[in-house]
Amino acid sequence: MNPEQFVQELSKYNFRLTDEQKKQFKLYFKDLLTANEHVNLTRITEEDDVYLKHFFDSLTPLFTFKKVFKENTTLCDVGSGAGFPSLPLKILQPTLRVTIVDSLAKRLTFLKGLIAELNLQDVTLVHGRAEDVGQNKLYREKFDIVTARAVAKMPILSEYCLPLVKKGGYFIALKGPKADDELKDSQKALAVLGGKVISSKTLTLPDSDEERTLILVQKDKLTPKKYPRQAGTPHRKPIH
Repeated sequence: MNPEQFVQELSKYNFRLTDEQKKQFKLYFKDLLTANEHVNLTRITEEDDVYLKHFFDSLTPLFTFKKVFKENTTLCDVGSGAGFPSLPLKILQPTLRVTIVDSLAKRLTFLKGLIAELNLQDVTLVHGRAEDVGQNKLYREKFDIVTARAVAKMPILSEYCLPLVKKGGYFIALKGPKADDELKDSQKALAVLGGKVISSKTLTLPDSDEERTLILVQKDKLTPKKYPRQAGTPHRKPIH
């Protein structure tokens, strides 16, 4: 998917990119490649692949669950890495108020420079592990939407993300193919943490065989205070 095809594909979803937005994605690609020489941000470096597997892929929640992306929505992106999915979402929907949580300082340094170059407003960077941030009253149960892409399996991911979602808000997991088993395994974790699955959609990225699953979880109860547990525990002892 080259930049022109990217623009055409977005127009099918009634998103018509301005010249400024096209430039932002172009700069994003350039900065990603430059930084990737020093910091391990991505294995995907071909322009067509970055536009398809990073930029377009990051935007799929907006097309699939459009109703949850309202004006001035607060979004927390857990384990964002090189800014996916939150920064492509922010470029396309500038009123989003984004908080990015990542445990690696080098990645946050890259993101800080990128955000400045793209002239993005209302983006906050938080250095820390999701378990610690989820217990911090500045962030706990404060967000309309929490996203995570390719971070961990659903039972673990739910414990990272749901404590950050406000009651009535949403957790969106961007997964690869065959997420059904993960969903089954996460039923107990979701129930314990206060979430319920509203929708699970499988899609294929345009002109490719790249399959993705998007899972939309609504938080209908507050998360018990003991969650998230101490850093490392969700990974070692997932809720089953």
